[in-house]
Amino acid sequence: MKWKLDRVISIATLASSLIAIVLVLKKPQPVSQPLPASVAAAKAESFQEKLQQLDQPKEAGKPSPEIRLSSDEVSAAIAQAAGAIPASTLQAAANSGLPTSVPTSADAPIAPGQPEVKDYQVNFEGDVARGQFLTQIGGRDVYVTLAGHLGSKDGYATFDPTEFKVGDLNIPVSLVNDALQRKLSEQRDRLKLPDNVDGMKIENGELVLKQR
Repeated sequence: MKWKLDRVISIATLASSLIAIVLVLKKPQPVSQPLPASVAAAKAESFQEKLQQLDQPKEAGKPSPEIRLSSDEVSAAIAQAAGAIPASTLQAAANSGLPTSVPTSADAPIAPGQPEVKDYQVNFEGDVARGQFLTQIGGRDVYVTLAGHLGSKDGYATFDPTEFKVGDLNIPVSLVNDALQRKLSEQRDRLKLPDNVDGMKIENGELVLKQR
């Protein structure tokens, strides 16, 4: 009887492992959709125009102004900043009215020894920021989805994760949070807010930046 029970447990363990592998390699539902080139151009331009508002002098006696950015504006800005979608190309598409779709992100240069990250997508919902990107694990392309609360403290951006997925497999946040926070701490300089930004948060599906 014990042999049969051990056999069942072994089979169940093997089946669970196979299911986990399938889920890890499975492409999850995208967190956002590609933007037509004309729309991406307009969103990237809107992103820049809103950021410029933070450089305007504050009016005496009034609270610090805020700007609100949609996930589409942020995604378009990321794609443009990555360099795979030059501003001139986006503008030309916008002027011509071409419906060509562009990804909401692009492959970015990486440092030696760093994992390649591409096809980055961004979405804001309520007070949660959700990002999804494609990387390689064991030589296979795997999608990673990360969601959480974006904020700021002492002039630096902070991130408190609420969801972590590899492929279509949910990973308990408690298993990855320590490693994530350690990695963020190692890259603290990259998390410094611009001098004209006093704080940031996700609110009502938008990224809110408060002027310093």
